[in-house]
Amino acid sequence: MARRILSLALITGLALLLAGCGLFRRPERPAWRAQADKACFAQKRVTPSPYIQPASAIDGPGICGLETPLKVTALADATVAFNGAQTLDCPMTAALEDWLRDVVQPIAIARFGQPVAQIDTMGAYSCRPIDGHRSNRLSEHSFGNAVDIGAFRLADGARITIEKGWTRGDAQQKAFLREVQAGACNIFTTVLAPGSNADHYNHLHLDLAMHGQTSTGPRRICKPLPSPQLLPAPQRHDDLPDAPDIDDDIDVAQAGGANLPSRTAMTLDTALPPAPLARPQAPLTRSAALSPPALLPPLPMPPAPMPQPRPITRGYLRSDGVFVPDNASDATATLRPRR
Repeated sequence: MARRILSLALITGLALLLAGCGLFRRPERPAWRAQADKACFAQKRVTPSPYIQPASAIDGPGICGLETPLKVTALADATVAFNGAQTLDCPMTAALEDWLRDVVQPIAIARFGQPVAQIDTMGAYSCRPIDGHRSNRLSEHSFGNAVDIGAFRLADGARITIEKGWTRGDAQQKAFLREVQAGACNIFTTVLAPGSNADHYNHLHLDLAMHGQTSTGPRRICKPLPSPQLLPAPQRHDDLPDAPDIDDDIDVAQAGGANLPSRTAMTLDTALPPAPLARPQAPLTRSAALSPPALLPPLPMPPAPMPQPRPITRGYLRSDGVFVPDNASDATATLRPRR
C-alpha cells in the first residue's frame, strides 16, 4: 500500500511539474485578433442590425473560433445579400463593406449599368488547415477572418461566376472580375484568385491575415498580380525594407516556434500599398441604378508577362514581420528572433 501511495504521489508531482512547464497548457489564440476585433467595434465600423447579428462566442477546437462573432446575411444596408448566413469577425465584415461601397458597386455600374444585388459565398468561418488537409497551419477561415466568393449576382439576376467569368466570360465580365480583384488587393491583406494556385480556380479568397509591415505599409499577398494599370504606384512611407515575395503565405502572428524556420530563402518585391482604387466613387443611389451611365469599353486583356529572373536575397522574417537579409549589419542581426 505504501508503494502505491508513493507511486501515486510521484505521478501527481510529475504531472504538476509538466503542467507548470506548459506542456499541458492549452494553446492560446493570438492576442492581436481580439485586439483588432475590439478596436473595430470601438470605432463603430460595424453596427448590429437585423442582417448583422452578434452571436455566441466560438471556442475551439484548439485555437479556432471567435470571441465576438457576427452572423452576416447581407451588407450595404441590406442591399447586397449573401446566399446564406456567414460567420465573420468585425474587421472582416467592415472590410467587405468598404470593398462593396468603394470598389464592387462603382465598377458594376460602370461595366453593367446596374449594381450587384447578391454575393454567392463558398464559406467563411471553418476550423481547417490553410490548404485543406495538406498543411499543419490554420487558415484564416478558422478565425472568421476570411471569406471565399464564388459569384456575383446583378440586380437583373445575371450571375457572374469566378470559375467561368475569369477565363471564359465576355470582355465586360473579365474586366469586372479583374478590377474587383485589384481593388480588393488595396483593402485585404490576402487576395487569391484563379491562377494563384490549383485550389482557387473557382473563387476569390479574401482575408485580413497579419503578414507584417513593410516600407509601403502592411505586407499584402495578391495573386495573381493584377495588371499595373489597375494598381496605384507604391509609395514608400519609411526606411523599412520592401516586402519579401514568399511563396508560402506566412502569417507572422503564427510564425513562432515550429511554424517558421529561423531562416527562410526569399526574394524581394514591393508590397501593394493600402490606397483606394483610382476610380471616381459616386454614392450608389436608386436613381443611378434605374438610369445607368454609359458603359465602359471592355478592358483590354494584356498578354501574360514573361517571368523575369530576379536575384535571390536570402534572409529570414523576424517575428515582427521585418525581413532581415543575410548581409545585414551586426546591429540589425542582433534582432534575430529566438528559436
